[in-house]
Parts: sequence; C-alpha cells; structure tokens
Amino acid sequence: MTTPARRGRPRSEGADARILAAAHDMLMERGYERYSIDEVAQRAKVAKTTLYRRWPTKDHLIVAVVAKIQDDVPVADTGDIRHDLVTYLEAVVAGLDRMRRVGASTDGPSAGLVAELVAAAARHADVGEAVRAVFARRNALPIALLETARARGDLNPDARPDLLFDELAGAIYYRLLITGEPFGGDYASRLVDQVLAGARASSAGTGGS
Repeated sequence: MTTPARRGRPRSEGADARILAAAHDMLMERGYERYSIDEVAQRAKVAKTTLYRRWPTKDHLIVAVVAKIQDDVPVADTGDIRHDLVTYLEAVVAGLDRMRRVGASTDGPSAGLVAELVAAAARHADVGEAVRAVFARRNALPIALLETARARGDLNPDARPDLLFDELAGAIYYRLLITGEPFGGDYASRLVDQVLAGARASSAGTGGS
C-alpha cells in the first residue's frame, strides 16, 4: 500500500513561528490601524505569498496572534478552584489591559485592539468564525476546571460550568468593551469570589435545574 503524495508545499513550523513573532511585535508597536501585513512578511523574512497563503488578511493574522497570546497563559489545575481561576483571570486581565492600550488615541477609557478585533469579526463572517473557534478552544480549559471542581464536590451538583464561565468572561469583556473602567489590582479575585459564592450556595428552593 502506498501513501498518496501530498499536494503543494508543506507548511514550515519555523516560518509560522517567525511570522507570528513578527506580527505580535508589530501589533504591539503600532496598533491595528498602522499594522502592515506586508511589513510583517519582510520582518519575518518570508515571501508575501507564504504569509498570505496562511493568513489571507491582516484580521486573520491578528486572530492567530491572539490565539498565540492566549496559549501563552497557563491554565493549571491545583485542586483549588478559587486559586486556579484567580491566577488564570489575573493573567487574562493583564493581557487585555496591554491590548487595550495598543493603538489607543487617548489616555481615557478605550477597548483598543480588542474592539477592532470584535468589529472585524462582525464585518466578515470568516473572521468571526475564526475568532469563535479560537475562543471556544481556549475557553474549554477553564470550563474543564469548573467541571472538575463540581465533580470534586467544590460546587453545587447543579452548577453549570459553562454559565459560570460566562459570568466571569462576560464581566471582564463588558468592562473592557462597554464601560471602559479599569480592572484594578484585585478585580479578578473579587469577581471569582462573587461568582463562586453563588455556585457554592445552597440551591434548595431555587427551582433551578
């Protein structure tokens, strides 16, 4: 039995790494508006066709950069759900704070790069699909932490891990995208405490299922 030949040239992991590193650096330096995908190719020392074959627009490349940033944030299970969630969310909040300062035109409240990415996802169906796939893959990790905590008996048996994470992530992105309020040093721990308090409270008489 023979193995069918692959069509086209194989992807180079080294080229991908160089492209993503160059794209990240330029994004942090210039923000969304002054971001040049052609210059990313030049910095990464790859042909433009190589880059465009992987990421056809700058929005697709930015989504890949965001995925890489997310993957650099560890999601550890130490057996202490509060500690694990606070540690994770503190890293997320710190990253979002950096991202909202990128390209901000004023010192006031701004959602910066995050708002640009949300807008691109709304304008272009394929970008939106890529964004949702990135977040679905990444969010599965903290949701798994909550599922494990429920199995250990740390949360009510009827607690919904997906909804608990919606509360955590929803609060963060509401503050980032809508109110523009700063997170503050203890924001993540206070948010986790508030959400876990409800998940650990007795559900008797609530009628929930």
